[in-house]
Amino acid sequence: MQRDQLADFLRHRREGIRPAEVGIPEGPRRRTTGLRREEVAMLAGMSVDYVVRLEQGRSSQPSTQLLGALARALRLSDDERDYLFHLAGHRPPPADGVARLARAGLVRMLDLLGDTPALVLSDLGEILAQNRASVLLMGGDHTGLSGDRRYVVYRWFTDPAARAVHPPEEHEHQARQLVADLRAAVGRRHGDPTVAGLVDRLLAASADFRRLWAEHEVAVRRADRKTMLHPRVGRLRMDCETLVTPDQGQQLLVLTPADAEARERLELLRVLGVEEFPTGARGPSTR
Repeated sequence: MQRDQLADFLRHRREGIRPAEVGIPEGPRRRTTGLRREEVAMLAGMSVDYVVRLEQGRSSQPSTQLLGALARALRLSDDERDYLFHLAGHRPPPADGVARLARAGLVRMLDLLGDTPALVLSDLGEILAQNRASVLLMGGDHTGLSGDRRYVVYRWFTDPAARAVHPPEEHEHQARQLVADLRAAVGRRHGDPTVAGLVDRLLAASADFRRLWAEHEVAVRRADRKTMLHPRVGRLRMDCETLVTPDQGQQLLVLTPADAEARERLELLRVLGVEEFPTGARGPSTR
C-alpha cells in the first residue's frame, strides 16, 4: 500500500470536483471550489475521521468495498479507479463480472437526473449505484447487498418480500421479464461460470423459475411500466426506461411517474425523506 501517494491522489481528486457535479449546492460561504471531507464521507457512506486519516496517510489498508465507495463518491474514471486500487495494494476489479463498479459516466448521469429516480445495474441485475431519489423510492440503498441477494432475479424467486412490493396481478409479467433478460445475459456470456452458477442455483431453489426457464423466452429489457406498492405513500405507477451501454454490460434504469397521481406521491416521498422506513422494508424490485 502506497499511503503517501494514495493520500495525495485522494486529496487532489476531492479538491478537483465541484459540488454541483455531485448534486451538492455550493452556497455563498464556501471557501474552496472542491468538495469538503465531510461531503466525501457522506457520498461514500463512511466516517469523516476515516477520510481524514486516508488523506493524511495514517489509515489502515482500505477494503475493496471502501475503495469502490470512494471511486463512486469522487466520480473516478475507470482508469482512475484502477489506479486507486493499485495505490491501496489491491488488484483492480475485472473489466467484466460480478466485481464491477458503476461506470463513471453513468454515475454522473445519476447526478444530473436529480429528483428523478435512477440507478445503474450490471447485466445480471446487481445494483451498482443509486441516486437519492431511487433510494427513497426503493426504501433504502441496495448497493451493499452480498452473495446471491445482490441479484434482483435471485431475490425475486427466493424472497417473498421482493414480490410483495408489486401487486399480485403483475407478478407473472415481472417474473417472465426477469427470466427472459437473464436468458439474454447467458447468451452473451456463454461459458461464464458466474452466470452458469447463478442459473444452477435458481433452478435448484425455485420451481417457478424452473417453469419459466424451460420456456426459453429471451428479451433484453428496454422499457416497461410497473406498479410499486410503497409502504409510506402507497401505489405508484412508474414508467421504466433502460439505457444499455454498448457492451451491454451495464444499464442505466430511469423511473418516471406514469400519471399525475404517481407524480404527486413521488413528490410527497421526497418531502418525507428517508427517515422512519418500516423495519425490514426491502423496497420494490427494479427490473
